[in-house]
Amino acid sequence: MVRLVRALWRGYTRLFSGWTRIALAALLGVVLGVGGFTVYYSGVTGYLGDDPATCANCHAMDEQYEAWQRGSHHDVATCNSCHAPHDNIVYKYINKADNGFWHSLKFTFQNYPENIQIREHNREITEAACLYCHGDFVDQATNSSTHKDETVSCIRCHDGVGHMR
Repeated sequence: MVRLVRALWRGYTRLFSGWTRIALAALLGVVLGVGGFTVYYSGVTGYLGDDPATCANCHAMDEQYEAWQRGSHHDVATCNSCHAPHDNIVYKYINKADNGFWHSLKFTFQNYPENIQIREHNREITEAACLYCHGDFVDQATNSSTHKDETVSCIRCHDGVGHMR
């Protein structure tokens, strides 16, 4: 496999010689340099971590961040604890990339509602996160005579838990 890659690379680089090779190397350097600077300057690598302050980088999330600081889960959960999948690390980062893309797009174009609304698939992830931590208690509650055979939504009754209102 390594030989094949090397052979393909040699064949590709032989296509370019002299000034063409220098120009392509310079172009590649500029693209990598600007790309690296953009990644560094934007702080995008911070979004790979778990620091809630990162989620408040744009002022659109200030209210949610401040509400989380006052909320009952402040000492035990971060944004990712409730808003990222727990069952699959690949899906977790795909979800973070998807949310990051839409958040940055809406923030860049100032196209977000004053009262930010959770998307349906993110609501499902948040509901699953409730069950991840509180599954035993929720199982008791959903099997009680009050909620028997009923689909119970944690967020419907406890919407202020993560972001105290």
